[in-house]
Amino acid sequence: MAQCGCGCKKGLSDEHKKILAAMAEMHEPSACKDIAAAVGMESKSVSCKLTSLKKKGYIDSPVRCKYTITADGQAAL
Repeated sequence: MAQCGCGCKKGLSDEHKKILAAMAEMHEPSACKDIAAAVGMESKSVSCKLTSLKKKGYIDSPVRCKYTITADGQAAL
């Protein structure tokens, strides 16, 4: 598979799905560190995954450094 700029695979990995599932449980825009804590991953790794998910339209950033899941993200679960 092709690689994105941060080295993540372009498909939805288990980690991507884990992040989306955690975000679906959060009912307000959440910071990377909060998402990382919810999934038990390092912030830097989650940040890379969030960038990838945002480019694919699965998440949105309504305010700087806060993320929410989109309808497409919900559908991908």
